[in-house]
Amino acid sequence: MSAQRTEETGAGARDGRVERGNRTRRLVLRHTVDIASVEGLEALSVGRIATELGLSKSGVFALFGSKEELQLSTIRAAARIFTDEVIVPVQDLPAGADKVWRLCASWLAYSQGRVFPGGCFFSGVFAEFDARVGAVHDALVRTQDAWLGQIEEYVQQAREAGELTPDTDAAQVAFELAALMEAANAHSVLHRDTRAYELARKGVVARLRAAAADPSFVRGLD
Repeated sequence: MSAQRTEETGAGARDGRVERGNRTRRLVLRHTVDIASVEGLEALSVGRIATELGLSKSGVFALFGSKEELQLSTIRAAARIFTDEVIVPVQDLPAGADKVWRLCASWLAYSQGRVFPGGCFFSGVFAEFDARVGAVHDALVRTQDAWLGQIEEYVQQAREAGELTPDTDAAQVAFELAALMEAANAHSVLHRDTRAYELARKGVVARLRAAAADPSFVRGLD
């Protein structure tokens, strides 16, 4: 076998191993986000994941290296799913009050539709790590800040577009809207009752209409 063919064969084998590793990583993370949404990030362990998925413990460990990295990778995977489900469907809409409403409606649909079996993935793990220190806590802080920042950005854009009053406090409105959504998720998960989502939708619409330059800018539930 020529040196060139040997090199190509070796490269092909490496590429095959990389792709298998990537597939296994995706399989593991789809499983860990579901577990963590119900039981928390501390419920994750290399041994448990290997057993439940029929993988070797050494193979799973090679992919992540530690429990903390498994937790951090799970957070990143959940954030990608969240972005695809909640933000991407509305990100190209024109700026305005209706875009803020649709972002909130997208979040409520994501929670109510149980994209993660435990409801919103982040609502549970925020409570789990809020009083701790370390890399996992810091990753969750960045995730929450990014979400609140996204709502605030859309509120600011709506104000600049003239659809919310000039004195609208974007940070305050974003905080209130997020609180309504999180309350709906917590109530629904605890009580196994979806009525809280309708209450939250009405609350979001009412808050945006109160800040709107013209209430007709917020079509909401009409």
